[in-house]
Amino acid sequence: MFRKLMPSVVLAMLILGLPLFAHAAAKADKADAAAPAKVAKPAPAAETTPAPGPAPSDKGFCFKDTAGEYLDVYLDGRAVARYMYANDVSTPARAHSTFKPFLHVFDAEGKAPITKGPGGDFTHHRGIFIGWQKVGFEGGKYNLWEMGKNRQVHQKFLDQKAGPDQASFTSLVSWTLDTGKTIIEDERTFTFSRRPAPTLAFIDFVSKVKALGGDLDLNGDPEHGGIQFRPANELTRTATKYCFPKDAVNPAQDANADWNPPFLSKDGKKSAIAKIEATDLPWAAESFTLNGKTYFVEDMSSPDNPKGSRWSAYRDYGRFGAFPHVELKKGDVLTVRYRFWVSTGTVPTRADFQKQYEEFSKAAAK
Repeated sequence: MFRKLMPSVVLAMLILGLPLFAHAAAKADKADAAAPAKVAKPAPAAETTPAPGPAPSDKGFCFKDTAGEYLDVYLDGRAVARYMYANDVSTPARAHSTFKPFLHVFDAEGKAPITKGPGGDFTHHRGIFIGWQKVGFEGGKYNLWEMGKNRQVHQKFLDQKAGPDQASFTSLVSWTLDTGKTIIEDERTFTFSRRPAPTLAFIDFVSKVKALGGDLDLNGDPEHGGIQFRPANELTRTATKYCFPKDAVNPAQDANADWNPPFLSKDGKKSAIAKIEATDLPWAAESFTLNGKTYFVEDMSSPDNPKGSRWSAYRDYGRFGAFPHVELKKGDVLTVRYRFWVSTGTVPTRADFQKQYEEFSKAAAK
């Protein structure tokens, strides 16, 4: 009898506009109302570094060392850069913040860095830094990029020189595994040269990487190895652009344009990152915006650097640089040379960057 009445009951409910599953609908509405709205998580904050104090001199280059923490580089009284070399394992937080040395670059006022420190997106991205994610040693693979429990430890300064138009320092760094074994020793030298404003920093970076513990395979990939530059975490990601030699531009982008966004586009929408197919780029450059100001960085690679180097220069957060994959026998020394031109002002053209590179390559050949 009940089965015979069901079709007519259902028809009557439809005619009257009554819900067939009122209880289920009410339950679903209640669940939707109770569900919290999805809110995008803010990017984690990067650590700040103390503002530089007064310069020891207001003429030419000079240094100011905060013992055991960092070395400040000044030019005409303005802080240009800060070498972060602390190694503090007293707490997990400090151990994390100090697992490798790196170089900060300061803004035009010499008050705040325009480069990234610990924390933020990809905490291991820090200013100008060096490392490899997959270091082959005695049959194992060790991460000396994100680091984990491995460490790069500043041992001492081998040299410091400062004059009217140039300054340099050399840091001796041990690369130590979590087992306590040191497998790499590198002498990294930063040389700063005076250039007309609005150049913020003109830096030559040389690292002599020695295989101490045995044969090494310095490996990873272009996003997880080599010598790289990372702007501050707070940059405006939608404003980041890249410039390359014309023959290195991704084929899907406009090679005639000096600057291209880091993404390929389809119908005006992002479709994929514009990865670089060419190897051994002589240089790459990026433009980024931080706190409403536009900066640019050119990273130049010496002609003597390892052949087959690949580049990562296509991320909107601005990390970019060269990745050389190198195998070393015990006792071998790998020497790499790069130049960083960091500035504000009118953004250069491809021809401007090429001219800077030609000057660099001539100097490197001497």
